Amino acid sequence: MFEYMTAQEAAEKWNVSLRWVQRLCKAGRIDGVMSVSRVWLIPKDTEKPIDMRKKKNVK
Repeated sequence: MFEYMTAQEAAEKWNVSLRWVQRLCKAGRIDGVMSVSRVWLIPKDTEKPIDMRKKKNVK
């Protein structure tokens, strides 16, 4: 059986805000995410998605 963490737990693990994790879940940026009774459940082994707002260091 899969183990899940809440959006709050993911926010603490990834060092980002709860709202940011919720936005990632809603946008479908996290694989395997489920919404159950207004609670986002994220697989525990999921890596933090790449922040597309940040530019890579280009010379």
